[in-house]
Amino acid sequence: MRIETDKDLCCGAGTCVLAAPAVFDQNDEDGTVILLDAAPGAEQRAAVMEAAERCPTAAIRIV
Repeated sequence: MRIETDKDLCCGAGTCVLAAPAVFDQNDEDGTVILLDAAPGAEQRAAVMEAAERCPTAAIRIV
């Protein structure tokens, strides 16, 4: 699994961080997504899927 994020689409809602804090963080200045792990292990799959589904702007893509 590989993850891509689009900071231009990100609105800073933070749902990704709540769902998968080991994979996502937020920029302190504007709240946009910071990808901590672009290729997380299988143990993070469910959390990453939830983060992508809950993202209000579809800024997270799983490849």
